[in-house]
Amino acid sequence: MSTRGTLAFAKVLAHCGGSPDAAMSIIAQAVADAPADPETWAMFEDLRREMPDEVAAGIAAADTIGPVVARAYLAFVDGDVDDAAMSLGSVTGYKPDTAWADAPWFTDERFLGRVSPVAFAEATMRISDYGHTLDGERLAPWFRAIDTVCEREPDPDSMARMAILLRVCGRTDASFALCDRADAVRPVPFTEVVRAGTWRWRGDLAETEAAFRRALALDPDNWSMHLDLADLAAERGDFAAAAELATRGEQLEPDDVTMRAAAAAYRARATGSAAELAAFTELAPQVPEPYRGTLFDRARPPRP
Repeated sequence: MSTRGTLAFAKVLAHCGGSPDAAMSIIAQAVADAPADPETWAMFEDLRREMPDEVAAGIAAADTIGPVVARAYLAFVDGDVDDAAMSLGSVTGYKPDTAWADAPWFTDERFLGRVSPVAFAEATMRISDYGHTLDGERLAPWFRAIDTVCEREPDPDSMARMAILLRVCGRTDASFALCDRADAVRPVPFTEVVRAGTWRWRGDLAETEAAFRRALALDPDNWSMHLDLADLAAERGDFAAAAELATRGEQLEPDDVTMRAAAAAYRARATGSAAELAAFTELAPQVPEPYRGTLFDRARPPRP
């Protein structure tokens, strides 16, 4: 169907069918078929001119892919480039088999020259939120945009968050390199946390621990990093170290149920205490899976 025919059909759906969301979904499919064609994106503007209130309401709800694609483009048109980035990140994560970032507006200076590093980092995080396998070639425009945004406005925390997408796409060297660039701006704990995750991705637990310890040195009162290190110690079978680290984390954050459960589980395993095992068993139902199952496996010694 031609662009004109698609738009006409969308308008019929919106007006006669009473379904502007369905109309936006029809246009979104046309965009998915030809994301590099500016005319397909411009159909959202045409539809909004015809039905401004209905389109606005659909975008505000944005509970199907069509309105989210529309939101991304129309936010760009309206100058809200941060919302445009985050909406496109959500769409890309939900349907990563479409090269949404081939959109001409994605490389437009009005977008890349203005989007904030915080919003762009959030957009990259949304891409991996759905757990889909990601095609690095299809996401190449995102990688180029990461370089552009980080060069224009280097923000260490945001750069570290963007490095996660590189890792998830298997580009671990590039992920480490972006973390190095972040450190060159200013060392922050989260950069080391991301490094730790990337070393774990590679299966190197020694480097993972070293990165977490550097993060902890930058933020000694961070209870979650104590838990990360405790989990690593338990993974190595050193439950005395795991119990010590988890207990320190519990002292720093006594109200977090996951932290309390882990501390009790590791103390139970390290000391054989029935009281600690009972405390863990009481807390365990409040711990989300799959971590709950991991702690159950670690709380008791394996049967001979």
